[in-house]
Amino acid sequence: MITNRKEEHVQLAISGDVGFRELTNGLEEVRLPYNALPELNFSGISTEVDFLGKRLSLPLIISGMTGGYPDAERINTGLAESAAALGIAMGVGSMRAAFDRPETRSSYTVLQSISTAVPVITNIGAVQLAEWYRKGALADRINECIELVGASVVGIHINPLQEMLQPEGEPDFSGVLEAISAAVDLSPLPVMVKEVGAGISGAAAHKLVKTGVACIDVAGAGGTSWAAIEIKRHQEQDKLQEFREVGISTAECIRQVAALRKQHPTQHSNHSPFPTIVGSGGISSGYDIARALYLGADLCATARPVLQAFAAGGTAQVIQLIGDWTLRLRQWMFITGAATPQQLTMMDKTQA
Repeated sequence: MITNRKEEHVQLAISGDVGFRELTNGLEEVRLPYNALPELNFSGISTEVDFLGKRLSLPLIISGMTGGYPDAERINTGLAESAAALGIAMGVGSMRAAFDRPETRSSYTVLQSISTAVPVITNIGAVQLAEWYRKGALADRINECIELVGASVVGIHINPLQEMLQPEGEPDFSGVLEAISAAVDLSPLPVMVKEVGAGISGAAAHKLVKTGVACIDVAGAGGTSWAAIEIKRHQEQDKLQEFREVGISTAECIRQVAALRKQHPTQHSNHSPFPTIVGSGGISSGYDIARALYLGADLCATARPVLQAFAAGGTAQVIQLIGDWTLRLRQWMFITGAATPQQLTMMDKTQA
């Protein structure tokens, strides 16, 4: 049952051994350039950024994690309160359950309470998107997802590795790219496409750029391994271990996608600005955020550390965690001479 699967995913993400065992996110190899003459007042450093027409106090998104089962309402309510207090964006977990099990919709609609304060992002699976497109229901379903959570961004996740390994998975990605392109045309809001932890390469991002998407979240390897989660749920765990380390590191994903920005400063389809780049996959500190921005990300996203903080101490602990990250980011910005996150993103990368 889909509701049981969602709950199992969350419990494994909080307490299970579901990280990569060998592959890291690659950010530990990035050295930020020290600037002995930053010409900045530390108190004047701003961490604010624009995200698809909305202003955030910090270049961070709480990635979509859950929804579709009873306790998800409590979790999403607490995370929504945290996001609103912090002034950062928030995504919701996969929204398929809202259509398969309408009685679970309250676990998604709780995000409406923060939708006027901070950006809320839908979470539509690419396989589901393609199915809606084939049935001629895409526009209606997108609008319904937007209304359910009060979204200001339409998020779509691509997860072929997870679907292949998931016992209940549907590894049919035929027509997904065409459906994403159609979603861009039909959606009244900007469209964001994200992986779930195995990474988006430069080649894959190039195809997404051509569809006209407004944002790409690389969701690289090195954080939570959804392959590991699904393998743990599989009856033949031992036979699938080779897939646990599959993925492209977060650092390498950001490098590859950011390189496209230099080659194609505007989108092929409509000459609009190059998509916003979100660096995610093992982001667990302000230092990680600083290094991801330096590599070329516009902002970052995180999931498991926030979920674990909420499980340990509720909204207060989430706010404290992100507050610590904010301070550390500002410290790194100061000693590199970056007054804003944008300056860190645009800094010379010869030492990366």
